[in-house]
Amino acid sequence: MLAIKNNLMAENAARQLGISYEAMAKSVERLSSGLRINSAKDDAAGLAVRELMRADIGVLAQGVRNAQDGISMLQTMEGAMAVMDDALIRMKQLAEQAATGSYSDTQRGIMQAEFNEMRSEIERIANSAKFNEIQLLNTSAGVTIHFGGATDYITVNGADMTQSGLGIADSTIANAASARAALSTMDSAINTKDVARARFGYIMNRLESTVAVLNIQKENLMAAESRVSDVDVASEMSEMMKNQVLAQAGIAMLAQANMVPQMALQLLR
Repeated sequence: MLAIKNNLMAENAARQLGISYEAMAKSVERLSSGLRINSAKDDAAGLAVRELMRADIGVLAQGVRNAQDGISMLQTMEGAMAVMDDALIRMKQLAEQAATGSYSDTQRGIMQAEFNEMRSEIERIANSAKFNEIQLLNTSAGVTIHFGGATDYITVNGADMTQSGLGIADSTIANAASARAALSTMDSAINTKDVARARFGYIMNRLESTVAVLNIQKENLMAAESRVSDVDVASEMSEMMKNQVLAQAGIAMLAQANMVPQMALQLLR
């Protein structure tokens, strides 16, 4: 019907043009953000899944940092034990030297002085070796390295590397007999230190394996999150081009529809 008051063709063209513009605006939003889901109305279920994945990715990333911090802590302690190792070897060497009968008591006194200094240095290292104020060489108490869920952790027990912990507090090489006894004591101390140092070493290896596994899990979860959340640029660009063509056609048709009432005026002349 040819009418003047209500231009239904123009209304329809304007409505279709609005739809095309809204679709084009959505494509622009997705392409500019790089995300398929920018708000809950885009995909409510997908948004919920994405946020859970992002939380898991964040936990895994922090778990990697926690494990790496644990490795750094153990490296600090193991490095201190390497210095202790040199001191214990020197103490055993002095005990061996003092055990022979070719030295005088005065000379053994000099050896005892160095022996005491090495022992004091071991004590100092055991009490001063720290990582973020955490000490593991003067106590048997442990710390927990956490890197995931409630049960994903490794407990690192300390090692008492003080004079009393190594059993060398009362050792003396003032005479040949005590020096020979000190040799056995030093063997025991070195063995105690080696056991603790080896334990720190294999825990470091375990933490390095943990870091590798966590990185793989994080990478795979990021890939899954990308599939849920990220926009397919090629597909979205095609959709935007289609909507641009529809919008241009809508503008052209709206212009034509607005000319229809003028056709009715021709009949009134």
